[in-house]
Amino acid sequence: MYFYQPSEGHGLPHDPLNAIIGPRPIGWIASQDSEGRHNLAPYSFFNCFNYRPPIIGFSSNGWKDSVRNITETREFVWNLATRELASAMNETSASLPHDEDEFTFAGLTPVASRVVAPPRVAESPVNFECRLSQCIQLTGADGAPIDTWLVLGEVVGVHIHEGLLEEGIYQTAKANPILRAGGPSAYYGISENERFDLVRPDARRS
Repeated sequence: MYFYQPSEGHGLPHDPLNAIIGPRPIGWIASQDSEGRHNLAPYSFFNCFNYRPPIIGFSSNGWKDSVRNITETREFVWNLATRELASAMNETSASLPHDEDEFTFAGLTPVASRVVAPPRVAESPVNFECRLSQCIQLTGADGAPIDTWLVLGEVVGVHIHEGLLEEGIYQTAKANPILRAGGPSAYYGISENERFDLVRPDARRS
């Protein structure tokens, strides 16, 4: 077994953490500041944390525009990044001035949300409109704060392209989502050929 202590470095060509904890869904986050200027950025530390109410969240290394906007306005939108939108999603990771719009830069269309003020990505087949529930500065095991922020939001509106619903069931693979993996450039997709099903033990006993 290869062993290392992160505080002393991993001794490898690239930090393996992101490759081990992967693939990970992409937090493609749309927000706007108090003056209505748009921001759109992808975050690879993203997931869903609760059913009722639905809570999703992403982590930002540094106090970036997304975090600043969301703490100001208390609203944001998550957009599903698909294979077809991969290049545009990647473009929105560019470090732009605060007043430059990533929607325009990446050739994407902002469309009005139903419940919150920040726009959705019109080209994305799934969007979650969210209101901020918590913004937490992370700490190390010693309690010392680090320059990383966990943003959690309650999903208050959901948009799903009807073509992704079959008999009312959302088809994950049909959406063709992309997932972040290890290394500086690796992404993966989801294929129905890779699907397998497991029934929980409690369900088998019922």
